[in-house]
Formats: sequence, structure tokens, C-alpha cells
Amino acid sequence: MSGTVRKLQSGPPSTGDNGAYAKLLDRARSLLPQLRARAGLTEERRRMPQETERELHDAGLFRILQPRRVGGSELDYVALVDFADVVALADASVAWNLANLASHHWMLAMFDRRAQDAVWNKSADALIASSFIFPAGRARKAAGGYTLSGRWPFSSGVDSSHWNMLAGIVASEDEADGVEYRIFLLKQDEYRIIDAWNAMGLKGTGSNDVEVNDVFVPEYMTLAVKDVAGGPTPGSAVNPGALYALPVFALFPYVLSGSALGNAQACVDDYVDIARHRASTYNRAKLGDLQTTQIKVAEASARVDAARLIMRQTCIDAMDDARRGRIPAIAEKTRYRRDGAYAVNLCTEAVELLFSASGARGLYTSGALQRQFRDAHAINAHIAFNLDAAGTNYGRVALDLPSENLTL
Repeated sequence: MSGTVRKLQSGPPSTGDNGAYAKLLDRARSLLPQLRARAGLTEERRRMPQETERELHDAGLFRILQPRRVGGSELDYVALVDFADVVALADASVAWNLANLASHHWMLAMFDRRAQDAVWNKSADALIASSFIFPAGRARKAAGGYTLSGRWPFSSGVDSSHWNMLAGIVASEDEADGVEYRIFLLKQDEYRIIDAWNAMGLKGTGSNDVEVNDVFVPEYMTLAVKDVAGGPTPGSAVNPGALYALPVFALFPYVLSGSALGNAQACVDDYVDIARHRASTYNRAKLGDLQTTQIKVAEASARVDAARLIMRQTCIDAMDDARRGRIPAIAEKTRYRRDGAYAVNLCTEAVELLFSASGARGLYTSGALQRQFRDAHAINAHIAFNLDAAGTNYGRVALDLPSENLTL
């Protein structure tokens, strides 16, 4: 691509990693032809094909945020945006699963070392699914741990995973103590997968439901949300790096936002390529010569470029703060959430512009545009990208009202 529509570079941050970041990105780019060719199959199966899963494992992409002490790459947090951005050029569902599953290695590094050992001593490649819908899980204290029950939707990549991080609310016997938000790490044989993922978009993510009935979870296999709000965590003794001192739920949108970014970039790329060579069916004018086409290219690409800058800079700034030992205040955390939602909304707007400008061509299921449109809206439907919710909470804090997001 040339000229004004060239994608802004998402180069690696300056971390002195001797080119490891760039090499891994190149590995991700090398997978694009086969991932793109397999996109239809991925949707048909409603989950990642085994071939795709193996290629991502072989390239080391699931382990981009895993601690080096267990063989991971321990890249900067912005890697979640950058790698999903690249992979979503071929398939947003695969990018979504890649970033989502990679982020759980990052989160596991914050658990008690015994939980880390339970997973990584058996297999450092083990995949961990999740569902962080706290009201879906009900837990009560028990001797040495908790008893958990619930049914959680949207557990992406669960069929490929041998573990699951499930969110729940622990009720206190004393009502005055309120409730506690906590994450529970369970083995595959402790939960039941329910085949419920029949969706309009992100069809290939396999985001099925999981159900748990009165399972005991040892204390060390759980993690309190208040312990991952920034700064030292239970895992800091063995994973002292700045990456593992980031505020998890304040930065949660950036786990998944890169899939929206790459999906929108692919839509821009495809539209420009077609407009350069195709004539209008209405008057045979070359589409690229029409001012309306030129304006749509400018508007859509500007939204995608702006979204990329917002996503990447937020992650880079957060890492810089963590290296200095600085924990962001609640106002900054709500800004992270606001900006993550806003950036993904920009990506969705870019896809909508080009889908509308493409006319009847976008209706054909044989083309990528209809999938990009569906995936864009499926991504935007995630609560992390609901600008009303993120914006309201940001506005509340800006106006000296308490935050309504209890995970921050």
C-alpha cells in the first residue's frame, strides 16, 4: 500500500530485546496467507482449527507475555495490541483468541507460585480460557479455599484450553463486610463446556459457556481482584517484572482491542485495492477516480490510524509507569477504559463507512467484507467497548463521583 493510506508502523517499543519483538511479529505475518485461506473453515467450525492452533503454538505467539523464567517471551503489554492487529488482517476470530489466551499467561504470573507451577510445570504451552463475568459465579469460603458454582458465557477458546479462569463474587457471612471479587483457576475436568456459541460475528472464537457445580478451589488457585489493581501481586516474588505490576482490569480493553484494529485495517486495505481497479456498475467510472471514494478512504483510514495511536500509546505509557513503580490513580484507570472503548468504536465506524460505500458487493458471503462487518460489530458488542458504560464512569470520576466499576 502506498501514499496516504499506508498503515502507520506498529514497531516494537524500545526495550532492548535484541530484535525478539520484531522477529515474533514477522512470524505472525508469515502466517497470514494460510489464516486468511482458512477463515471460512474457522467460521464453519465455530472455533480455531487444530492447524491454526498448532501454527500459533509453533510460532510461540501464545506465550508472548509469559514470564521468561518458564520460557516465555515476556514482551511489553503493547504486544497484545500489535500481534492481534497483525493476525486480524487475516481473521479477527483467530486474533481475538490469540490475544485472549496469551493474556492469561500474563495473568497467571500474578497468582501464587503454586498455581503457576500447577499449570506450567505440567506444560508451559497450556492454554487457559476465561470468563470474567463476576455475577455469573457464586463462591463461598471453605476451609483452605472456596466452593464455586455458576454458569459463565463467552469463554473464548475454551475447547482448546485445559484450564479456565472464572470470575465470581464471594459473599461474606457478615453483610457489613460486603462482597469480594475473585478469580478462580480450574482444571478442565472441574467444569463442563456447553456448546452455545452460535453467533453472528467472531464465529470462529468458540466462545462457549462453562458450568461449575460446587467445586472446591484451593486458596492459592484464586486471585483477588484488589490484588491486581496495580503494583505487587501474589506472584511478584517469582515474577518481579513491570509487566506483572500493571493494573489488570483498568487495561482490560487492550487485551482484545487489537482484533478490531487489524480487522478494520484489512477492510481499508481491501477497499483500496478494489477501488484502484474496479469500475462502477452504474456508469463505468473507475471507483478510484470518484471523489466520494477518495473521501471514504481518507475518513476510514484516519479512524484506524487514530485508533492505533490511542491503543498503543496507552499501553506504552502504562508500562513506563509500571517500570517507575507508579500505580495510576482512579482517574487514569477510567481514562484507560474510556480510550479503549473509543478506539474500538473508531474501528467499527471505519468498517461501517466502507461497507456502506461498497454497495451490493458487500452482500456476498463469498467475500471478506461481510465477515469484517460482522466481526467489527461482534467485537464492539463486548462490554469493554461500550462507550456509554466507559464514558459514564469516566465522567463520574472526572466530576468527583465514585467509580461504578468495582474491578478498578
